[in-house]
Amino acid sequence: MGAQGLIMKYSRNDESQADAVGAVILYKAGYNPQAMVDFFKTMGAQPGAAPPELFSSHPNPGNRQQAIQKQIAHWPAKDYVENSPNFDKIHKHALQVKAYTAQEIQAGAKSGQWAVLNQKNGASLHSSGASTFPTQATAAASPPPTPVSLQSVLPSHHMVNADLGPMKIHRPDNWKVTLPEQQGQFVTIAPHAGITNTGVGYGVLLNGVAGPKGQRLSIDDVTVQLIQHIQQSNELEQLGKPQPITVGGIEGRSTFLRSPSPLPDANGQAQQERDWLVTVPQHDGSVIFMIFVAPQSEFDHFRPTYEAMLKSVRF
Repeated sequence: MGAQGLIMKYSRNDESQADAVGAVILYKAGYNPQAMVDFFKTMGAQPGAAPPELFSSHPNPGNRQQAIQKQIAHWPAKDYVENSPNFDKIHKHALQVKAYTAQEIQAGAKSGQWAVLNQKNGASLHSSGASTFPTQATAAASPPPTPVSLQSVLPSHHMVNADLGPMKIHRPDNWKVTLPEQQGQFVTIAPHAGITNTGVGYGVLLNGVAGPKGQRLSIDDVTVQLIQHIQQSNELEQLGKPQPITVGGIEGRSTFLRSPSPLPDANGQAQQERDWLVTVPQHDGSVIFMIFVAPQSEFDHFRPTYEAMLKSVRF
């Protein structure tokens, strides 16, 4: 239940997506995308260049190298451009292109400005995270999300115990527990049909954040900061102020949020989801948080189960 997992996760995911789009742009411009792989290899070889990814807002250079290598592995070979008069011309032009501030970049991400430009220029990603230049094999391996039936994701009435280490929680017996492969990732409790390549559309995500060293923040402060960090790189709307809630005998905070669902509705159209964020302080100053997720139009079907899961929590 890694320290600051959520906060770091979003900026790492954004940067990884930027790497993937950059590789597409290189290839479409006639340059060898292997050069990007070599760049990360060189960067990773520098002393002190590769801190543990958990504690970094950037993906580890070695991981970035492997991700790009995998992405470009099946792209058809070309006669790639090297240094040329045209390159010098473009280089001079690039020096005059507007440089965006961090605030402008963040605003563009929230508004969808960059996604629209990438789509227009043919350098966007599919919703699965795959580049828009896949081979037939890779396209088949990562299909876009399709609508799922409500019956395929509804929770069973039979609850079983899940021991997650720092906490125990009851779960529907037809929802699987998936433990993180590495620190910082989420524990998920979700139906198989509710999970896509881009996220969880139905179910529960659990994680934790460590308190600042030498500083003990209130649960209100941590909850507000957590929401703000999510909003910096995601389309997320807060619905009302955090409210007190008791979980496992400890007073925490309950906040309802709204964001785009990774799953389309029954007509294949994009839809909004309801995210119920529950934050609970721990004795060591850390905070465990749970996010209960379902499409906004169907959230009421799942709320009784989510409330029963919360009542079952023991730390």
